[in-house]
Amino acid sequence: MLRSLSRVGRTFEHPSQLTLVLSAPPRTGDELLRRLREHGLKRMSECVLTRNRNVMVSFGANEMRVHEGYLAAPDDVLRAIVRFVEGSTRRERLEARRHLLAFPVEVSAPRRRRSGTHPDDRRFAERLTEKHAEFNHVFFGGALRSLDVRVSRRMRARLGHYIAATTAGDPSEIAISRRHLRHHGWDEALQTLLHEMVHQWQDERGLAVDHGRTFRTKAREIGISPFACRTVAA
Repeated sequence: MLRSLSRVGRTFEHPSQLTLVLSAPPRTGDELLRRLREHGLKRMSECVLTRNRNVMVSFGANEMRVHEGYLAAPDDVLRAIVRFVEGSTRRERLEARRHLLAFPVEVSAPRRRRSGTHPDDRRFAERLTEKHAEFNHVFFGGALRSLDVRVSRRMRARLGHYIAATTAGDPSEIAISRRHLRHHGWDEALQTLLHEMVHQWQDERGLAVDHGRTFRTKAREIGISPFACRTVAA
């Protein structure tokens, strides 16, 4: 696209623009993957676009998941995605993470309101929040940020979920399924809480929030199964 200048009703093309070719932004995950490879991405073989408003970028062994809002990101943000994935140190990934979160992805979609804990479940939520503080001290050396644990009546397939803080001002939180509490009991709900706290630990260290090698190592370190999976009954 050529940029035009106007002067006394006349329009002319600036000479510096005559040979300028602007590449169109990527439109698909494959196109984004190719663009990221131009900026040095090597490890990933697949890129999946998401609308997950809690995890902007995540990756596993060969697949990365990127919020579709980054399709319109400039090159410096794309390079930050590459540093986040390819970075070899915690500092490098934290700096890349800060750069990524500064890009206003959130403005492209309406802010979703998080559901609160039902009044009948409030005592369970309070006890889970107390356990979060206790587990933080015992298993994580008090390194995790304090947060509220919510009991969700909407979760039908998941036992729990860690929700990262957003640039729109929503704080991080952990939600535990009420069905999980009802069908599997308090002790297993605490195991799920610890599982989600490992995701919180990943997020706060600037690591990918996934079930990859770092998750499995940390889960075993604190004494929980890295492969927790149960069926939540209706």
